[in-house]
Amino acid sequence: MEQCACVERELEKVLHRFVTYGHQSEERLDELLRNVCELRSQLVTFGVQDADLSVLSQTMAQCCKEIKETVQMLASRHKDIHGSVSKVGKAIDRNFDAEVSAVVAETVWDSPEKQRNLSETIVEHLYRQGMLSVAEDLCQESGVVIDMSMKQPFLELNRILEALRMQDLRPALEWAVTNRQRLLDLNSSLEFKLHRLYFISLLNGGVDNQLEALHYARHFQPFAAQHQRDIQVLMGSLVYLRNGIENSPYRSLLETNQWAEICNIFTRDACALLGLSVESPLSVSFASGCMALPVLMNIKQVIEQRQCSGVWTHKDELPIEIDLGKKCWYHSVFACPILRQQTSESNPPMKLICGHVISRDALNKLTNAGKLKCPYCPMEQNPSDAKQIYF
Repeated sequence: MEQCACVERELEKVLHRFVTYGHQSEERLDELLRNVCELRSQLVTFGVQDADLSVLSQTMAQCCKEIKETVQMLASRHKDIHGSVSKVGKAIDRNFDAEVSAVVAETVWDSPEKQRNLSETIVEHLYRQGMLSVAEDLCQESGVVIDMSMKQPFLELNRILEALRMQDLRPALEWAVTNRQRLLDLNSSLEFKLHRLYFISLLNGGVDNQLEALHYARHFQPFAAQHQRDIQVLMGSLVYLRNGIENSPYRSLLETNQWAEICNIFTRDACALLGLSVESPLSVSFASGCMALPVLMNIKQVIEQRQCSGVWTHKDELPIEIDLGKKCWYHSVFACPILRQQTSESNPPMKLICGHVISRDALNKLTNAGKLKCPYCPMEQNPSDAKQIYF
């Protein structure tokens, strides 16, 4: 992050110079334009014959001199800006390593299957972002065939989200009513919050919408048990409708951040129903890679300096653990207490009869003459009695 901060400081300097240069240029050019217009109006008003030629010559010479000095000054300052821009490039070269392929195995994308999986991941990300035309072009160029059953949910999701951003709740309400039972199974409050937001939009209309708001309140009946307090607040706000909700104790109901919140809730619950993660796998992978890349580059440099070529083979795991933060925790991780290695599909965790858990590689190494002695307790047992466990 320090490298990013250094480059950001250089960028801020350049942007500041650009803004200052723009303001000064506009002011100076406007002043010159005014002087030229005044001189032109004088010539038109008095004429060349009536004007003193010597005075006119001096005035013209002074105007030309000011124009020339202004052009030279702007050119000089523009040259200084180019120097600042070049410093940004030098800061990037100084703080970032342009060659990052050293931390990636050469064969990572060598098979057609892996290339297809990458293309499908990118296409899914584009569908999530609503960039449908770009996704279609990528499918044509890469030869990836996406089934319509996979594409349709993203089309509907983006259509509803676009309507919510335009503060149109009807498509989202129709979707929530259609999927009511599945949402209830998820313990979701999406449908209630959509009805609540629609009710608030009616309150914004003032007294003219009072009767319609009262009729719409019937939609709250199925949610009375779970959201009794919220419903009471909404109904209590009707008392202040004549004087305006914004002037009442219920002014918090009109907060504008509710629209962004309902978009997030809809995205979360819709993705849950589709069996998808809320965040795009490509976005998560890219963000994780950005956090891990500086550490990986340092590891690679140390390995090359110490000539420890066998430490990192690019196969199953990294030579050290890289903490990406709790945001990137998606499943349980078990590290073998004997070998200090994270378990994997080829080296799964094994539970011994005594209850202790070690990796399969550790179990094989501790086995002697067909017997295994637990490293944590003196119990001897048969290695074949160990059971693979799943987290």
